[in-house]
Amino acid sequence: MVPIKLKGRTISRGCAKGEVLLSRDPISFLGSIDPKTGVVIEENHVLEGKSIQGKVLVFPHGKGSTVGSYVMYQLKKNGAAPVAIINLETEPIVAVGAIISEIPLVDMLEKNPYEVLNNGDLVLVNGSRGYIELIKQETIKTESIKTESD
Repeated sequence: MVPIKLKGRTISRGCAKGEVLLSRDPISFLGSIDPKTGVVIEENHVLEGKSIQGKVLVFPHGKGSTVGSYVMYQLKKNGAAPVAIINLETEPIVAVGAIISEIPLVDMLEKNPYEVLNNGDLVLVNGSRGYIELIKQETIKTESIKTESD
């Protein structure tokens, strides 16, 4: 497989590689994710019961309280944070949280990440240079992705 590289906008600098965890649902870091474990606890969320720890977390945008930035920081301090984040379009709460937590974050990719990435893919996120690189594609889709309308 030839690596696929997509340019985007740098939000938070740094570089990280990890397994993709996709959500088509927005994420509120305050109330949706346990800051001690990194497990999604929001009822009926597509990622409910899954851990974001060590993953490249892909979601459209954040939602909720400004305290979410601090929850992201708590996740990082507890070793339960994602290694990187990819958004369709990042809003200020997630941007600030990623920056203070030193989590690489890229958004506004030249292609929709949901058309290119699947759960389990291995991806490099280069927040310093504003791109992602799909290194290894998962050959079997591990699960279908629910949307908010499901």
